[in-house]
Amino acid sequence: MDEFIEMALSEARKALKKDEVPIGAVIVKDGKVIAKGHNRREKSQNALRHAEIEAINKACKKLKSWRLDGCDIFVTLEPCPMCAGAIVNARIRKVYYCCRQTTSEDDLFRQILQSNRLNHKTQIEFIENKECQRLLTDFFKSKRKHLPSV
Repeated sequence: MDEFIEMALSEARKALKKDEVPIGAVIVKDGKVIAKGHNRREKSQNALRHAEIEAINKACKKLKSWRLDGCDIFVTLEPCPMCAGAIVNARIRKVYYCCRQTTSEDDLFRQILQSNRLNHKTQIEFIENKECQRLLTDFFKSKRKHLPSV
């Protein structure tokens, strides 16, 4: 499991080098990595290019199916509502994430993945990782430093 978290961190670092929010995702099936992704919103100017969506798209192509049954996703940050919806719709078995969203006090992520309205429930496991937290904190501190004074 640690190796998959490290791979997700490596993806987050790729995003950071491109001045993207440093979030990475890795999808695993039967103990093997089948897809990786990192944020690409800024470069593509596309709101959908989150790390999780990138990885899900690649995994679907690789497996030639929109159903990612038996797959797990490792993400450096708690997925947003859009990504949570994509994860549950792709039938991903389990989400491992390493950093909690500081803005999500309503537990929406968990509500989406465990909703009785949907015909699939995705398991969730939080694995705290200080490096993931540090990457995000440092990125946003750096961005705030460069904001114009009011």
